[in-house]
Amino acid sequence: MRAKNIHSCGTALLTLVVVSCLSAADAPPFEGFLPGNLVVSRSVYTGTASTVTVGQPLPPNCPATATCSKPATNDGTYPNVFNNAAADGSFGVTSPIFLDQLTPEGTRINTMPVPTNLLVTSFSSKSEIALNLSPDGQVLTFMGYPAPVNTLDVSNSNTPGVIDPTNPASGVYYRAVAQVYASGGIEITDTNGYSGNNGRAAILADGYFYMAGNSNNGGGTPANVVASAGVQLAVPGQDPGTAPVEIGNFSITQVNDPSTGKPYAADKLGKDNNFRGLTIFNNTLYTTKGSGSNGINTVYQVGFSGALPALGTAPGTPITVLPGFPTTLAKNADAANPFGLFFANEDTLYVSDEGDGTTTNAATSKIAGLQKWVRVNGVWNRAYVLQNGLNLGQQYSVPNYPTALNPATDGLRNITGRVNGDGTVTIWAITSTISASGDQGADPNMLVSVTDDVANTDPSIAAYEPFTTLMSAGFGEVLRGVSFTPGTHTTHHHAR
Repeated sequence: MRAKNIHSCGTALLTLVVVSCLSAADAPPFEGFLPGNLVVSRSVYTGTASTVTVGQPLPPNCPATATCSKPATNDGTYPNVFNNAAADGSFGVTSPIFLDQLTPEGTRINTMPVPTNLLVTSFSSKSEIALNLSPDGQVLTFMGYPAPVNTLDVSNSNTPGVIDPTNPASGVYYRAVAQVYASGGIEITDTNGYSGNNGRAAILADGYFYMAGNSNNGGGTPANVVASAGVQLAVPGQDPGTAPVEIGNFSITQVNDPSTGKPYAADKLGKDNNFRGLTIFNNTLYTTKGSGSNGINTVYQVGFSGALPALGTAPGTPITVLPGFPTTLAKNADAANPFGLFFANEDTLYVSDEGDGTTTNAATSKIAGLQKWVRVNGVWNRAYVLQNGLNLGQQYSVPNYPTALNPATDGLRNITGRVNGDGTVTIWAITSTISASGDQGADPNMLVSVTDDVANTDPSIAAYEPFTTLMSAGFGEVLRGVSFTPGTHTTHHHAR
């Protein structure tokens, strides 16, 4: 495990060089997290025109004479640098991570910069740096890369112990889990999970990291690359050479095609386990799939109720679709795009849906936003979808941002929640976007909140419950995860 008790923004215990507190000039120096507050993970683009030069081969490790290589069309200036995604399907630029502490009402208290020589994120990778609080409320976790800032295509690189020779983004970097404590102390565990793609979320529980992500960016399906996808288990502080253990392995062949009554035909190996949302509730692990053209975009239970997987049980752990949730193939036009999860109680589950990423559907979607699911006789039913105040499909302006690229909200990504004493629940959520930009993951987005009556199942009443915007990303900024602060003790575990 690397870098114990590292603090930031000039405190006395600072032992490593860190980036300056970008976008935090209006907040005091970071002196720790206070119980009951929120944490939002944010990244700031720090590239310059020289980060990418027009005409350089992309991906950067692909020889100019190879068939995978195409020339860069834009230099490294934000936001047009992300137009290079058209030439390079793996295109990304690493950037620093900031943890903003806010009151539940959205007032920023201070900011903790994560030292860039410990961990960075890929700026435009919208599913990265989800935040999760451990069930005991003591430790905040997220995933990133031990890589230099302004490095290209790290999120699709290989890991040192799992090399795919067919991966065009042939750089080599670990995926790592960060543990953050109330004091601001941070510890890093490197792992070989998610080679060829990104680790998205991690939760610390029962002495293990439970992680979600994707793998495989090449043309083949090497067994060790396929096995590094999905829900993974690792031990904090383990040697980087120790591979994490895949927890179960979902296949669409487990589900019957409603049109034929027979099991679906198998997909490309590993891609059914392209997971991103992650939570623990009542000692049970849940995950979501909402991106990619393979598999089923839906909500899954990982393992058995009341029993978290362990090293000895992980490989044989079943992964099953929650009864009543969609079993439509991801490639179908009407597929959902679930992301974050929050259980208000054992029979009430809130699921965020980020939308399908198309301008034509953003304003008319009936499922994007915050879905409320209620379990009756063991089967989950969608009661309604909260959308009021999200202004889906309506463009908003960002200071200094090109007007032609102004984004609109498309839905919601990571969420957390709190059950209130009056029988309501408050959900905090990070918005997704739709725009004409080269990569919508690089659009400035927002933190919003909404309060709902837990017992209500009447959609006509829910339609009057509005979202409120609490925080907006500025030019060259993106918001990613939201959680309660480490040191917060809650009955309900926060789902991203």
